[in-house]
Amino acid sequence: MQEQSDAARFEQAVLPHLDAAFNLARWLTRNDADAEDVVQEGFLRALRFFGGFRGGDARAWLLTIVRNACYTWLRRNRVSELATPFDEEEHSGESDDPETELLEGADREILRQALEALPVEFREVVILRELEGLSYKKIAGIADVPVGTVMSRLARGRKRLRLSLISRPEGGRK
Repeated sequence: MQEQSDAARFEQAVLPHLDAAFNLARWLTRNDADAEDVVQEGFLRALRFFGGFRGGDARAWLLTIVRNACYTWLRRNRVSELATPFDEEEHSGESDDPETELLEGADREILRQALEALPVEFREVVILRELEGLSYKKIAGIADVPVGTVMSRLARGRKRLRLSLISRPEGGRK
């Protein structure tokens, strides 16, 4: 009987966040089929450790598990994507403009390609902040990094997005 109530609690707390989990996994793996595998692994981990969940934000808890499953998958299958090359333009000291100036009116496909080109640690914070609407604090908890690191990665990711969109042959058209 207790097993049934745990399953029902799991379904009620975690299943509503399946779309957010898939969205994060899709952006980190850049492939629907791989994302489905990672989300399945994440949900299995979540179910296995649901007894340790003490309430609170089930979405952030699940996204943390899915994020960790993504990184495990990337280490096994695409270790080269985890390395971030040094970018001279990024460290030149230019000031950042709000990302909205770049993203407004950008073609969906161009934006998708630019997001997918970001190194995974920048891509994840941009996705969690801009598409999932999570706070810096929640992103820090999910990524297991300080809030300052989230802010830095977000700024650097936005700057790379802007540079990528501006340098496109279309001239970053709006």
